[in-house]
Amino acid sequence: MLSKIQSIALNGLDGCRVSVQVDISNGLPAFDIVGLPDTSIREAKERVKSAIKNSISDVVNRKIVVNLAPANVRKAGSSFDLPIAIGILQASEIIKNRVSESICFIGELSLDGKINKINGALAMAIEAQKLGFKEIIVPSENLKETSLAREIVVKGANNLEEIVKYLSQEILTKNPENNETKEDLAFDLQEIHEDLDSILENHQEFDIDFTDVKGQEVAKRALEIAASGGHNILLIGEPGSGKTMLAKRIVTILPKLSYEESLELTKIYSIAGKLDPAFPIITKRPFRMPHHSIPKASLIGGGNYPNLGEITLANDGVLFLDEFAEVPKSIIELLRGPIEDEKITITRGRNSVTYPSKFILITAMNPCPCGYYGSKLKECTCTKQMIDKYISKISGPILDRIDLHVPVDGIEYKKINSDNSISSTEMRQKVENARKIQEDRYKNEKINQNASLTNTLIKKYCKLGDDSNALLEIAFNKLKLSMRSYTRIIKVARTIADLDNSKDIQKKHIAEAINYRVLDRYKK
Repeated sequence: MLSKIQSIALNGLDGCRVSVQVDISNGLPAFDIVGLPDTSIREAKERVKSAIKNSISDVVNRKIVVNLAPANVRKAGSSFDLPIAIGILQASEIIKNRVSESICFIGELSLDGKINKINGALAMAIEAQKLGFKEIIVPSENLKETSLAREIVVKGANNLEEIVKYLSQEILTKNPENNETKEDLAFDLQEIHEDLDSILENHQEFDIDFTDVKGQEVAKRALEIAASGGHNILLIGEPGSGKTMLAKRIVTILPKLSYEESLELTKIYSIAGKLDPAFPIITKRPFRMPHHSIPKASLIGGGNYPNLGEITLANDGVLFLDEFAEVPKSIIELLRGPIEDEKITITRGRNSVTYPSKFILITAMNPCPCGYYGSKLKECTCTKQMIDKYISKISGPILDRIDLHVPVDGIEYKKINSDNSISSTEMRQKVENARKIQEDRYKNEKINQNASLTNTLIKKYCKLGDDSNALLEIAFNKLKLSMRSYTRIIKVARTIADLDNSKDIQKKHIAEAINYRVLDRYKK
């Protein structure tokens, strides 16, 4: 007897239809799974047999072959437990009705038949609706996150027995929280879809604010520019000057997440298994702060099966690397591609996946080994050779990709009790106005922020006057800038002009942008 049950396999954030084909025939008792399964899928046969035996009936003592088609696509994870079990139950005629191919099944089974939560359920639900499935059955614990998939009916189940009865039309699948029927459940999920915009609006507040930071007006201005145009920034200054405090507060002035951004982030965190079970929706831009000793695979992504790295978890948000000069140079150099391409492609054997990595990179470092070179409050004890060696840990190509280099000095006592600090609300308003200008300007392009400008678009949208060109030429020759640094200055100047609500880039905008490229004060 042959049965076919539909499921989904993920490759990165994308998915493909998998037909779980189960054949039960005469012969020596055996249970084989083919179709490029990984170890967790091969182990599924023990989980599936025990789950069926302990919740439904004994498994037929015959030859069982499970094929995961297409056979040339690698499958990984425990989400195929449920469709394999349903296929066996249909092939052995315990489920007598033919299971519709418009229904998709995902879920991991316990030995007692309970359906356990899986990672990536939202991504699978979204891919299922793209592939034309009408309905998807998921573990009840994944019900909230998968409800974000708008155009597919999502049903949650607690155990295998519930699904067997549902497919046999004895009961309707129920919402495990309020025992509502299928029709009521579908209606409630539609209500969730309609209210998502208000959910995003009401869950994007922060308990930190730029008013907490005293002084540091230059650094605040630079962070405002970075947030407005999506620019990368380096904060360099003495220990205790507030670099980390400043970096953490940039998320408070970034534009609020749109529905599409929230959906993509929730997909990413679902796959990574990092969603909050109580509220499995990402409503704030991420701020990722890995330790400077982070290994390559954790930062970029990878492993035997390509996993998500910090640069993807920071997508549409901020990646903060503190003690930047202490991060191994081999790790730092890996950031070159993701910064430029806003994506990362990881290849392991025959498997290749691409993850998004569109983030604002904030780095912080001391100016020298002792930390006090250039300080007005404490004398530096380092030699010129020590300082040059320390600064040289950050390569020129990486510095070229960081748009703003900002000194952060120690605070004088008289500024500690100052009450004139600008608030995050005021700064966010300016940032959102600048972002709106950029969205309108680039509405016919494939970008929405100045940091993403290509050379072709720079020529189109960043025309400079003679006085601006003359100033930029002087800076280019005197500072020995690279072509990449040159274009970064223009991009930053374009953002400064947007903050000034200026259609044209003026000489003062170029001058301010040039000031954010200078590190000479840290060289003896």
